[in-house]
Formats: sequence, C-alpha cells, structure tokens
Amino acid sequence: MDGLGSADILHFEGFRLDRRAGSLCRVDQAGIATPIALGSRTLDLLALLVSRRGELVSKDEILAAVWPGRVVEEANLNVQISKLRHILDENRPKGSCIQTVIGYGYRFTGEVARAEPVALREGYSPPDDTALGENRERCESDATGVVGNAQLAPTILEPRRLRVAVALVLGALSLVAVLVAWLNWASSRSVQARLMPPPLSIIVMPLANLGDDREQQYFADGLGEDLTTDLSRIGQMFVISHNTALTYRNKTVDTKRIGRELGVRYVLEGGVQRSGNLLRVSTQLSDAERGVNLWAERFDGDTGDLFALQDEITRRIAIALNLQMIRAEAGRPTEHPDAVDIILRGRALMANPPTVATRAKAIALFERALALDPQSVTAQSWLARALAARESDQLTVSPATDVARAEALVQKALAAEPRNPLAHYAQGTVLRAQDRFEEAIPEYELAIDSDRNWLDAYANLGQCKFYAGLLGEYIPLVEQAIRLSPRDPMIGVWFGRIGLAHLLQSQFDDAIYWLERARSASPALPYIHARLASAFALKGDTERARVELASARSLSHDNHYASIAHLNAEYLGVTEIRRLFGGVYFAGLRIAGMPEN
Repeated sequence: MDGLGSADILHFEGFRLDRRAGSLCRVDQAGIATPIALGSRTLDLLALLVSRRGELVSKDEILAAVWPGRVVEEANLNVQISKLRHILDENRPKGSCIQTVIGYGYRFTGEVARAEPVALREGYSPPDDTALGENRERCESDATGVVGNAQLAPTILEPRRLRVAVALVLGALSLVAVLVAWLNWASSRSVQARLMPPPLSIIVMPLANLGDDREQQYFADGLGEDLTTDLSRIGQMFVISHNTALTYRNKTVDTKRIGRELGVRYVLEGGVQRSGNLLRVSTQLSDAERGVNLWAERFDGDTGDLFALQDEITRRIAIALNLQMIRAEAGRPTEHPDAVDIILRGRALMANPPTVATRAKAIALFERALALDPQSVTAQSWLARALAARESDQLTVSPATDVARAEALVQKALAAEPRNPLAHYAQGTVLRAQDRFEEAIPEYELAIDSDRNWLDAYANLGQCKFYAGLLGEYIPLVEQAIRLSPRDPMIGVWFGRIGLAHLLQSQFDDAIYWLERARSASPALPYIHARLASAFALKGDTERARVELASARSLSHDNHYASIAHLNAEYLGVTEIRRLFGGVYFAGLRIAGMPEN
C-alpha cells in the first residue's frame, strides 16, 4: 500500500506544490489553502527548481526540461521567472527565493519539505480532475490532512478501548466542526480578497474562423499563439498559456466563468474574416469580473504576405491591449492600494500626452509606491524613467536635480537586478537626458530584445541614433512606432521628431506638416513650438513664427529659449548634426526674433 504525496507534494515558503496534479496553493497560518492560477510551463519550471532546491540549474537544463524538443528564446524563460518571483516573493522580507547566477542559470533557495505520506485503503485511485475549483478542494483537503476519500488504515482494538476511541473521535469531530465553521465565518472576507486575480492578467481565447478557408484557420490559430507570446513578454503581464486557451475552442462560455476558472481579470475574444484579398481581424477585450466590454477594434490587411500580415496585426493588438489594460487597472477602485496598484496608476498617467501636470502626478505616485516598497526595482525604474523623461521634455523647473535622482535610482535598480529590462530602459532614458546618446543605444536595444513591441524604446533609440549622426536609421525607427500604434498617447512626440528631421534637411513644407500634427497632439511641449517657429520663419511667414516662439518661451520653465547662445550651449550631437542645427534651426529662430545673447 503506497503513500500519497511523499514524492509529489512539496511545501515551501507558505506554498504547497502538487506536481502530480499540477497545482500550486498558498497556505495561510490558519491552514486555509488558496489555489494560484499558473500556466503549465510556469508550474513545470517551479517544480524543477523546487525539487532541486539549493542546486544551480543551468538555463540549458531548464529550457530542455520545460520546453522539450522546442527552440525557445531565452526571453520566454525570463518571463516565467518574473511571474514566479512576483508570486513567491510577495510577502518575503528581503531578497528573492529564486537566485539568478548571471550567465548561467537559477537556484531555488527557499526551505522545502515533502508532505507526510497518507495511507490509502485498498482499491483507492486518486481523482483525475484538473479544474481550478477541484484543485481548490484538493488544496484545502490536504491542508487538513484528509485527501479525497482516503481513510486511515484500520487498527484492531478491544471492545472497551474501541468504545472509548469512538467517543474520543466523535468528540474531536464535533470540536473540529465548530472550529471549521468559526474559521469559515472569520475568514470569508479575507479569503475573497486572496482569490482576487492578479493585475494585468488575461487569456487570449481561440480566434474564430468566420470562413471555410483552412488557410484562414491556420492564420487565426497562429495569430492567437503569437499574441499570447507577445503579451507574455510585457513586464508584469500574467498570460494564460495558448494550450489552455485551446480547451475552450468552439465552446460558448461566459467571460465571468472563464475569469473564475482561470483566475484572470481580462478575456480577449475575436474572429478572422476574409473577403477577396482583404483580411479583417475583429477583437474585443472584456472585464471578466463584471462581464462588460472594455474595448473593441478591427485590424485590416492585404493577404499578399500572410506571414507579414500576421506579424503586424499581432504586434498592433498587443500594443493596444497593453495600453487598454493599464488604463482599466488604474480605474479600478481599491480601498487599500499596494505598491503594484499605485505603479499601475502612475503608468496610466505616463501613457497620456506629456504635460507638467501629468508628469508631476505620475512622479508623485511612483514616489508613493517606492515609499511602500523601498526595494521594488519596478518602482525605482519607473520613477527614474519619469524623472529623466520630464527633463528631456523640458517640463521641469529642476532638471539637474531630477536627472541626479533618476541616476541614483536606476543604479540601485540595476545593482539589485542587473538584467531587468525595465531598469535598462530607465538607464537609457537617464543617459539620453544627460546627452550621452551613444551610451543609451545598447540600453534601449536590450529593452527591445526583451519585448519587441516596446514602442517608446524604438522611438528613443531612433532619437539617440539621430544625435549620434546615424540619420539613415532615425526616421524608419520612429515611423515603425507610429505604424504599430497610430493612436498612441506619445504620437505627438514622435511626429515632432520626424518634423525636426525634415526641418534640418531644409524640407520646410514637410517639417511644418509634421510639426503641426505634433502641436495638435501634444500642445504643451515647448520644443514643438520652437521648431515650428524656425520652419515658419524660413518659409517667410514671420508673423506665425513669432507667435510660435512666444508659445515656446511661455511653456518653458528655465529660459530655455531666451537666446541663441543659450541653445548653443547644449549638446546637439556629433559635428554633422550640430552643423545642421546651426545652419538651419538657429537661422530660422533668428528670423523669428530670437537674439544672439
């Protein structure tokens, strides 16, 4: 007669991992177990690390064990590690129980104990159920020492002793019943809070094929799988695996039920339809808790190159979803917000067109999050990014102070997590604010390697290459950001950068076209008005040029546009770029009325 759980059930750090059932539960001090929804890959990775507690497991070993027979990018592993750390380290006083050994692999350092075996009666077979509700029952029953219908092996007793034993057992059962009832009453509200799905959690449902073309079905399936992969690369995003999503194919299931079963807040549904050479993908994002639609969009393309079309639509949907989910999270009422809630609210503000007010509010939120969790690399990185970006956008009265604080924050973040993509992105933004453009380039490239849809990284990489003299790579990078997110909140900044490139090449009509679009989208940015002033002046429209120069001066907070000498003191790039600024941009500002000194 074998014991159940001695090899398959592991306890560690307040968690219970059942490798046989493929479930992870959080067990509180009262013994109440709460299931945690994780994808199969994440559970396989956790089981591997925990079972080899204290050992250094190489990345090659992990990839071979978790993704057998598949070629997988290392970024996928980084995403899974980040998910596990987000869950396992939530209440840890310091450090992570998953240690990174740079360039090699990972080591699990938490204390691990195997569950005591429970004897089973003859003929018993463990239940073969995998639904989340059934996992919950399994977690809770194991926490109390009873597994399914398993019973302790009978022991032969004398009659008197048997009567005494029965009385004791009945008394104990009565006491347990009272205790369980009291615990259920006392913890009902806290249990509900613990079962809340994580923020930015989503499942991409199988996309419906709205035609009879088999090739269209392949396209729909590929789009769903690629979209799941792209979303999983976004920082702090929790995404249910594509294989799990496929179990819902051709089933009519209420979004609220999906949310409960899988522990997610959002559900993406859609379909693919073809008409001639035109292919349309329709999508809608729903709030799984309330069962309401939050966002819907259609994406069209020509079927001449299905692979390229699939790639572009995947990226556009992933980018739009990221923005929509952050806004939805920021709008959720929270009685006692934690650092994660506050960071999401700050991110929502950073996704608005840049102004003095929005940047100040976002920075205040990131400061508050950091006060709640001083060791949070995410809070440190977002605060550093916001401070440095405020300087670059000329929206601060204390640029030197902002950049110095941002530099200190990002160094602390990188010391804690040297390979964190968000920290490297923040480092690039700090270097850009310090006019160290060539040094910023590899930082932005590292961010893009972790998430190919990081639009700000593309646009800022383009700007850094511009000031480094790589003009041929500048506009294509900014245009790529615009094409992938044509209604992005940062669109005004990107229009302005294209307008500057045309201005410096003396293409004044094109410059005015792009700069006016930039002004409409981001009217609070002073440098947009200054560039328009130069372009109008060089076109001969001095009256409009003077109006734009006055706007630039009124919006600037440090006499930035007081004189040519003041501008000339800045770092304006390599010699070729500085020559263009002096020969074109400054020439237009002189005509608009800017003095030399």
